[in-house]
Amino acid sequence: MTLDTYQHRYDPPQGQSAWTILLLHGTGGSENDLIQLGQVLLPGAGLLSPRGQVGEGGALRFFRRHAEGVLDQEDLAARSSEMSDWVESAAAHYGFDPRRVIAAGFSNGANLAASMLLRGMDLPVAAVLLSPMLPFEPENDPDLSGRNVFVGAGRVDPLVPTQQVDALESVLSRSGASVEVFWMPGGHGITTDEVRAASTWLARVIDAS
Repeated sequence: MTLDTYQHRYDPPQGQSAWTILLLHGTGGSENDLIQLGQVLLPGAGLLSPRGQVGEGGALRFFRRHAEGVLDQEDLAARSSEMSDWVESAAAHYGFDPRRVIAAGFSNGANLAASMLLRGMDLPVAAVLLSPMLPFEPENDPDLSGRNVFVGAGRVDPLVPTQQVDALESVLSRSGASVEVFWMPGGHGITTDEVRAASTWLARVIDAS
């Protein structure tokens, strides 16, 4: 795995922050989409933002799917492992601690981050999942003790039914993760209130670490 596997953007930390946020955009996004989100979530943290490699009708994603809500599980497994390895390579190159990586993803990117957690990978240590679904039901629950996850979801999301969010919360919680769910009245998107809640939650998690 080499650094150029993913076209990406890296903004080094400001000040003394030891944290890096892995930013994972949604379908049709790019490595620049979530930079402002990362800056608001944890001011001063380093930002690592890769561009998805999978094309779908001209839009870039992080893994394939067969239809809306029907994920290509083989590709998802491979891409999850690839992303974990790539972040390790980026950490070695840029000099940040791979054990202090927080994932922040929207939609497709959030599902990739959730997949990494559910496969019991070493990173991310915490995650902000915005408009996620349960990407798959793990055969054996991973040990997520000590992991912290924020889930932001819309009550009337046309792409992700509330039952999917509930299922994701259930699997994460029974695997030992500490999960906070923030429900929005709207649909599939990122709102100011959601980001504010996630930022407050993340500051609390960092303070307790």
